[in-house]
Amino acid sequence: MNSPTFVAQDAELLDRCAKACTRLREQVSRVVVGQDAVVDALLVTLLARGHALLVGVPGLAKTLLVGSMAQALGLSFGRVQFTPDLLPADITGTDVLNDADDVGARPRVSFMPGPIFKNLVLADEINRTPPKTQAALLQAMQERNVTVGGHTHPLPDPFQVFATRNPIEQEGTYLLPEAQLDRFLLEVHVEYPSEDEEREIARRTTSGQTPTLEAVVTADEIRAIGRLVPRIPATEAAVNLAVRLARISRPGQSDAPNAVEKYVRFGAGPRGSQALVLAAKARAAVRGEAAADVDDVKALALPALRHRLVLGYRADVDGVRDEDVVRDILARAERA
Repeated sequence: MNSPTFVAQDAELLDRCAKACTRLREQVSRVVVGQDAVVDALLVTLLARGHALLVGVPGLAKTLLVGSMAQALGLSFGRVQFTPDLLPADITGTDVLNDADDVGARPRVSFMPGPIFKNLVLADEINRTPPKTQAALLQAMQERNVTVGGHTHPLPDPFQVFATRNPIEQEGTYLLPEAQLDRFLLEVHVEYPSEDEEREIARRTTSGQTPTLEAVVTADEIRAIGRLVPRIPATEAAVNLAVRLARISRPGQSDAPNAVEKYVRFGAGPRGSQALVLAAKARAAVRGEAAADVDDVKALALPALRHRLVLGYRADVDGVRDEDVVRDILARAERA
C-alpha cells in the first residue's frame, strides 16, 4: 500500500473533506427527502471528478437533487433537456457572426457558449437525443473541452455531467453507445421513497415554503480535494479485487461465473477496474479515511460495473438483469 505522493499535509485536507461532505448532506437534506444512498454515490462521483448516470422513473427528485448539490457546492449549474431534435450546437455552443464595428470592416466571428459551459451539468433524459448529439457530449465528458469551428474551448474546472435516464419510457429513445456509457464513473439507480419519506415529501412540497441552501464548500476546496483523491492509497487487496471483478465479467475467462458465460456478450474493460479503484478512493475520502480497502470496492461494484456489461438476448428471455450478473461476479470473486 505504497503512496509516495500522499504527504502529511493531505491529512488535514482529508479531514476537511469528510466534514464538508457532512455539511453537504445536511444542506441537500433540507430540500431532498431520503435518497441517502444516491447522495453518497453522487458525493463519490464529485470527489472522483467523474460523471454519473441516474436511472429512475419520473418524479423521484433527480433534477432537484443535482441542482441542490450544485447550490450547496456554490458551483454553476446547467440543465439540458434532451429531445430528438436537439443538435450538437444546442449543447456545446456555436460561432456567431457579429456586425462590424466600423464601416467597411469585416464582420467578427465570436463563440457563444452553450449550456454545457457550467461546473455541474444535468443532461436530462439523455437517451432521447440521437447519436450525433450524444457524441458531442461524449467528447466534452472525456476531454473536458469542446471543438467548434476548428477552435477548442476548455470547459470550466470542475466540470462534471450528471445524466438521467427514464427506464420505463422507450418510445422515441435511442440506445446509449457503449463507449459513452463507459465514460460514466457510476450508474446510480434512484428508487421509490419509503412510506414515511413519501409522507414527508407530500408535506414539504405543499407547504409553499422553499428552503434556501447555503454554499458550504468553495470551488478552490473542490479542486484541491479532486487532486487529493487519486493520491489516496488503496490496499493491494482492494486493487486485486477490482481487477478480478472486471476480468471475470468477460466471457471466456476460465473462472468466470456461469451467469457471465450464459448472459454476457461483452464484459467490463480496463476502464471498469480503473473506475472501481478511483471510486473506492473517493468513498474513503467521503469518510475521511486515509486508504481505500476491500469494503469500498465491494460497496461500489454494482454501480461501477453494471453499465459496462453488454447482456445478450438470453438475459431478456430469462429475466436476468445486469445487477443479478454483477452480484454473481462479486460472489465468485469473494470465494477465490
